Amino acid sequence: MKNNVIYILTFFATWAMAASCQKDFLEVKPTDKVSQEFLLADSTLFEAFVTNRYLGVRLQDKEDIPGFGRGFTWAMWSSLSDECIYNNDDNTWLIVRGQLAPENLGIAGTVWGRSYRSIRECNYALANISKVPFSEGHRKMLAAELRFIRAYRYFDLLTNYGGAILMGDKVYNLGDDLSDPALFARSTIKQTVDYILAELSAAAPDLPAANSDSWKLGRATNGAALALKARMALYAASPLYNAGTWAAAAAAAKAVMDLNRYSLHTGGYANLFLTPESNEIIFERLYTKNASHFPLEIASAPNGYGAWGGNTPLQNLVDDYETTSGKSITDPTSGYNPQDPYSNRDPRLAASILYNTANYRGRAVETFTPGGRDSKDGNENWNTSKTGYYTRKFQNDAYPINNPWDVAGFQPWIYMRFAEVLLNYAEAQNEAVGPDATVYDAVNRIRQRQGVGMPPLPAGLSQAEMRARIRNERRVELAFEEHRFYDVRRWKIADVTENVPAYGIDVVKNGNTFTYTRKVALTGRLFQTKHYWLPIPRAEIQASNNKITQNEGY
Repeated sequence: MKNNVIYILTFFATWAMAASCQKDFLEVKPTDKVSQEFLLADSTLFEAFVTNRYLGVRLQDKEDIPGFGRGFTWAMWSSLSDECIYNNDDNTWLIVRGQLAPENLGIAGTVWGRSYRSIRECNYALANISKVPFSEGHRKMLAAELRFIRAYRYFDLLTNYGGAILMGDKVYNLGDDLSDPALFARSTIKQTVDYILAELSAAAPDLPAANSDSWKLGRATNGAALALKARMALYAASPLYNAGTWAAAAAAAKAVMDLNRYSLHTGGYANLFLTPESNEIIFERLYTKNASHFPLEIASAPNGYGAWGGNTPLQNLVDDYETTSGKSITDPTSGYNPQDPYSNRDPRLAASILYNTANYRGRAVETFTPGGRDSKDGNENWNTSKTGYYTRKFQNDAYPINNPWDVAGFQPWIYMRFAEVLLNYAEAQNEAVGPDATVYDAVNRIRQRQGVGMPPLPAGLSQAEMRARIRNERRVELAFEEHRFYDVRRWKIADVTENVPAYGIDVVKNGNTFTYTRKVALTGRLFQTKHYWLPIPRAEIQASNNKITQNEGY
C-alpha cells in the first residue's frame, strides 16, 4: 500500500488577503501572494493551500521548512533529552541546562507561534471551503484533512505548554476587537485533550483509507487520524496529564491494530527509515529534490568523514540497549563486557549509533585516541563528538557527505509508525489490566521483528516489571524519533532522567587493545519541576496585552 508522505509544494508557499483599494497607475499586485478572490475561485489552488498546511513557516535561524515537530534539521529534538547532545550547541544547551526562560527558549521558541498561525490558516480554509467549486465528497475529505492538521497543531501546543487557548472555528483578522480577556483564556489540560480527541474522531470517517491517485502521498488517512488519537489518549492517561483512562488509551491503539492495514517492516530495522512506502509507516514526511532538508549525513556523521558531528548520542542511551541475552548490562549474568562493550548487544544499537570499531562507509569508526580519525586527533577536530558517539539511525550511505546539497537528504521523516502503536497498546493495556497475553504479544512482536531478533520477554513479569520493560523498549525502538522528550515528562520521571549527567565515553588505544572510560560530556544538566512545560514566549504574552497566563514557575 502507499503511505503518507509530505511533499513540499513550492508553487504555493504563501498567500494573503487582498484589501480593496482605489486602482490607479501606482497599484502593483505582488507576484508572490494570491488574493482571496483567486484562491476561492480555483479548486486546484485552494487544495494546494490545504496541503501546504502540513508545513510551517521558518521562524528562526537554522530551521528548515518545518512540519509537525522538528524532524531532520541541524539540532534534532532528541538533543533536548537524555538521548543526545548537540555538539555545537545551537541554542540547545540552555534547555538541557535548565536555563530556558520566556525571553529565550532556544530552539524550542517557535512552537507556539507556528501552531497558532497554522490553526488560523486551517480555520480560514474551513470557513471558506463551501465557496470553492468541489464535489461534496471531495469537500468533506478536505474538511476532514484540515481538522486533522488543526488537531495535530493543538497536540503540539498541549504537549509543550499544557492547556491551550482553544480558538474553535473563529478566524480573527487585523482590526478585530481583541479586548475580551476570554479570547486569551487557556483551557484546562482535560478540555484540550477532549477537543483534540473529538476533532480526530470527527475527521477519521471522512478521510480515505489509503493514498490513491486522487489522494496524493503526504496527506492524512483515517489510519493517521486514529494513530494520532491513540497517541493523544495514551498521553491523556499518563500521570502528567491525568485527563483520560488507560482503558480508553488501549482501546484507541487497538482500533488502529484492528484496521489490519499496517505491519512491522520486513526489510530490516535500519532500512525502515530509508523506505518511504513501508507498511509500518502510518504517517510521514518525504522531501523532494531541490526542497530537501539539511542532509543528516553531513550534519551528524563523524568528523573523520568530513561531517560535522551534530547530534551525538549519550552513554546514558547506549547503556539501555540490552545484550543479546535479553538482559540489562547491569545484570551480572548478561554477558556484558565493559571493555568490549558493543559486542553481543541488541542489534538496534548498531543500527542507531556509531561507536568505536563500528563499520561505516567502508572502514571502522575510530573514536579512540591517540590518532583516531574520528577523534580530536582527526580531521576538523572542532567537529569531534563530545560524547564519543555519532548518530547512525536515518543515515543513507548512498548519499554523499561531501557537497550533498540537493542530491541528498531525501529519506522520510516518520511521524507515526506501527511499532509505536503496538507499544502504545502494550503500555496502556498493562496499566489498565496488567501484563496479559496481549501485552506480551505486542512487545515481543517488536523485539523479534526481522533484523532485531531479541529474545521474548520472560514470563511472569509483574505489572511494575512489565512497565519498566515497555519503557525501555520505547527508549531503544523509538530512539531519536521525538518521543523520549515527551515520554519522560508524561511519566513524570524527567526530574530523575534529565538530572543525570550527560555521559560519554573516552576510548584510549594501547597497541591492539582499547580501554573504555565513562566521562561527563556536557556539564550542568538540570531539570526543575517547572520544566515539565515550556514557558510561553514573553513576546506572545505581551502581544496579548498580558492576557495570556504564563506557565507556573516562569
